[in-house]
Amino acid sequence: MKNIVLVRHGESEYNAKRIVQGHIDTDLTPAGVVQARLAAEALKRFSIDRIFSSDLRRAYRTATIIGDVLELPVEKDPRIREMKFGQWEGRSYDHIFETDYQTFQNWLKNPVACPLPSQEEITEFESRLASFYRDMLDLPEQNILVVAHGGSIQGILCVACGMGMENLWALKHSNTGITILQVNNEGVSIKLLNSTAHLEAYKPKENPIM
Repeated sequence: MKNIVLVRHGESEYNAKRIVQGHIDTDLTPAGVVQARLAAEALKRFSIDRIFSSDLRRAYRTATIIGDVLELPVEKDPRIREMKFGQWEGRSYDHIFETDYQTFQNWLKNPVACPLPSQEEITEFESRLASFYRDMLDLPEQNILVVAHGGSIQGILCVACGMGMENLWALKHSNTGITILQVNNEGVSIKLLNSTAHLEAYKPKENPIM
């Protein structure tokens, strides 16, 4: 049996400003650092053997904070970067809601049928996540931590559970939300989904999905 523990990065600078990020490389806010430390304490009970992280700064810094607490190194992997959102990167959610509300809603309902202008091809996004996921299954370690982004974590869930990428945004991950995929001979199950119990004593405002 293998447990793949998925954690979204802490609050980033663009999360706090409500700006779409994608591949824009923002850092954590002070609140995001606190969230990462709290997540690290919660993750002690999962006996993590190995840590992988997106190479984008907000995820990698979250992972290194966790790694310091768990006394484990962090391995970067660009395959678990966030989706590239094309022309929408750097735009505020307020501006999107004012000018492209229906496009945004259609995309949330089905990003396969209704892609954003110039976004990363959904098939390429799925392919890199599937490649990463297959490699995780081949590793000898039992408990693997993956620190990434809302879109890439939810994409991994779609790949692992065979849900189809049209369901990418049907799921949601909060900053440092913890999800556990359990894989054994009988298949795949989601044992925990977006748990934020570790943040109960510390709740900054909710941040956008991207």
